[in-house]
Amino acid sequence: MTTRRTAVLICLCGLAGGGWPAGGAAADALTVATYNVENYLAAGRRIDGVYRPDYPKPEAAKRALRDVIRALDADLVALQEMGPAGYLEELRRDLRAEGADYPYSALAEADDPERHLALLSRRPFRRVRTEAGLEFRYLGGRERVKRGLLEVAVAAGDGELTVFVVHLRSRFTDRPDDPASAICRAGEAGAIRDQVLRRFPDPSAARFVILGDCNDARGAKPLRLLAKRGPVVVSCLLPAADPRGETWTHVYRKEETYTRVDHILVSPGLLPAVAGGRARIYDGPGVSAASDHRPVMVRLEFPRGPDDPGGGR
Repeated sequence: MTTRRTAVLICLCGLAGGGWPAGGAAADALTVATYNVENYLAAGRRIDGVYRPDYPKPEAAKRALRDVIRALDADLVALQEMGPAGYLEELRRDLRAEGADYPYSALAEADDPERHLALLSRRPFRRVRTEAGLEFRYLGGRERVKRGLLEVAVAAGDGELTVFVVHLRSRFTDRPDDPASAICRAGEAGAIRDQVLRRFPDPSAARFVILGDCNDARGAKPLRLLAKRGPVVVSCLLPAADPRGETWTHVYRKEETYTRVDHILVSPGLLPAVAGGRARIYDGPGVSAASDHRPVMVRLEFPRGPDDPGGGR
């Protein structure tokens, strides 16, 4: 067995495990979730059988979405398909009125003027960066990562945790030379991976999460690119399932097809903090009314630093 294969197997073996154990007194627990909120903005929609352009997300769907976010009870919630800043503030305000306060938020501005990456947090930010100019080679030219890359760091136990929020290109395309935008998505994933490595050249000693809507299954090229560059293991894809053992996170309602496109990957250096060695897919009340995606979450447990007062969940 080569060294390269050994590294991959070690990464995967570290993910074996059952449910989330209760954290000990010395652990600073932090729950991180990712959720595509399905067009939390003004968009064309079919309402009561009638197509309406530039129509806001219906109030019933917003209420269901808030119910889901409150039930997640996550310390950090990464969001995809969030509208401009006013929509994010509306969501924060309404959650706060219902008892779920997220005092800190970040929104990424990139080439997509409508659908943004965002993050809600109970913990103050140590660092917020938006990479809006990440480029990659694409069919004889250059292209940019459409939604950019949102990077946020927060205190976590005896150090800090960095969260990279992603939303790769959808499968809709008008280019016959790139069916389902597969080439474009792979290019975006490679550019994001390279940026992560610029920030953390040694993932085995780093604590970061890459999470979001990748618009592809776990074995697809974009996920492979996010996981490795040559012999370097950049991140490890966490297994995830709902309480019934089902692993889908997206339903394409028109065709009634179910796929897993929302993923959480962690750096090798973060693996010891993954409670139970896996993530979870939420399937509680309101999830089908809130979005065409189901959220994925992971609980992380860190040793406390000498000056850490705690407060994690």
